[in-house]
Amino acid sequence: MKKITVIGGGTGTFVVLSGLKDRPLDLSVVVSMMDSGGSTGKLRDQLGVLPPGDLRQCLVALSDAPLLWRKLFLYRFESGDLKGHNFGNLFLAALEKVSDSYNQAIETASYVLKTKGKVIPVTLDKLHLVAEYENGKTVTGEGMIDENHLESSRIKKAYLTPAGTANPKAIEAIKSSDFIIVGPGDLYTSIIPVLLVKDIARAISDSKAKIIYIMNLMTKSGQTTNYSASQHLVDLKKYLAKEPDFILLNNAKVSFDILNSYKKYNEEVVVNDLNTKGYKVIEADLIDNQPIKSESSDVLYRSILRHDSKKVAEVLEKIFNA
Repeated sequence: MKKITVIGGGTGTFVVLSGLKDRPLDLSVVVSMMDSGGSTGKLRDQLGVLPPGDLRQCLVALSDAPLLWRKLFLYRFESGDLKGHNFGNLFLAALEKVSDSYNQAIETASYVLKTKGKVIPVTLDKLHLVAEYENGKTVTGEGMIDENHLESSRIKKAYLTPAGTANPKAIEAIKSSDFIIVGPGDLYTSIIPVLLVKDIARAISDSKAKIIYIMNLMTKSGQTTNYSASQHLVDLKKYLAKEPDFILLNNAKVSFDILNSYKKYNEEVVVNDLNTKGYKVIEADLIDNQPIKSESSDVLYRSILRHDSKKVAEVLEKIFNA
């Protein structure tokens, strides 16, 4: 059975895991632990817990529990003092408080949700992401960087404070992988934070695993404004320190209405300007044709265009079996 490790966090990783969980794979996910926005940010600040948001999404994506449990862990309160909070985040925060260790908390949550795979925090340290821009500006906190939509200057450097150490379970998963999947997800707030944790990039570089990079559908204002596919790759390689073996890109057209909704945030389709030197570019229709609707309980801006989990999984499976 092939060993697959997914790296990232957020909705992009959720999509990949959802598509792969029912296939005959030894599946792991190394999850970003730098989230500091929305419900997660409030829980970090008020309770001093590790950020639960990305972990919760990965646990639900791999869950084989009844639908009611999965809906419960994704439920976001719409009113009252808990408005904007996600039940799954509150559950994980409470579980951390009553468990002997964070690993025990993850094991308990995995048991409750009957996860089909390993959900591994990239670090157990409490870290924050910092971005330095070409204009000299510095922004601290993943949530602040993620919501910095009006920033026109490019990110020159990203780092963690404090530096932090990698979870040994994450290193072990990476080193034993046959394939490592990077993305999709916001480049500087979902993917690069994982790579910044000490020894993670080295473990990927030392691994014999083939690396698959799933390119984002759209640019992200304040992070990858006006970026083409090759510019995404240049920035990724600064922190990955290794060339991907495969790059997946969407080639299906995005509807005019969706393009217009992104235009107000100065976001656009990621244009494929890649050559094929050193890696294989695979183009396919990867779009979920049912756009995500914003909810009244959302306190953050959320993308409405997503990759389709089944379409992505079908392409990935062909790579695994080639």
